[in-house]
Amino acid sequence: MLIIGIGGGTGSGKTTVAKKIIEKVGEERCGLIPMDNYYRDMSHLPLEERRKVNYDHPDVIEHELLKEHLLQLLEGKTIFLPCYDFVNYVRLPKTIVFTAKDVVIVEGIFALYYEDIRSLYALSIYVDAEDDIRFIRRLRRDIKERGRTVDSVIEQYLQTVKPMHDAYVEPTKRKADIIVPKGGYNEKAIEVIVNYIFKRLESKE
Repeated sequence: MLIIGIGGGTGSGKTTVAKKIIEKVGEERCGLIPMDNYYRDMSHLPLEERRKVNYDHPDVIEHELLKEHLLQLLEGKTIFLPCYDFVNYVRLPKTIVFTAKDVVIVEGIFALYYEDIRSLYALSIYVDAEDDIRFIRRLRRDIKERGRTVDSVIEQYLQTVKPMHDAYVEPTKRKADIIVPKGGYNEKAIEVIVNYIFKRLESKE
């Protein structure tokens, strides 16, 4: 099994790149683990306190559980992906059954941050995009998918998203084997990645 890490800033096109890889490799052979599923449960805090938590800091990801799950997948075991409620900042009781596949993609802003997880990757990818493009995508996503207001998204971006990106996400670009400019629209880069995956899979057969 190959594990591939796809990191990059919020709204850079990580999910699009991941989905295009899956489309070309095939869903029966390639699966996606969104790192967003591993946000720590904040149910022990009052809702107002949960809203004040910096969700753009690497400490809010339960990377210990993610590593445990990846090791289980490498052993051919089935795992249960956690699900997260981004409106109330809590982990949901339901889980998603995820079986081991030939290729597993870990995607998230901190996908290349944790060294112990990065060491499990066969390939580390950083998806790059201009700041203003990333902000607009983040704004649209948080309003549409996460029930946020325009003002709250802008405030969060200025107070935590941008500073945390500069401090913790942007530096992980140096850890990447491949940097993909122009996000999910860079078909040539995606083609190179897919060809590499197929070569690695062929060498294992």
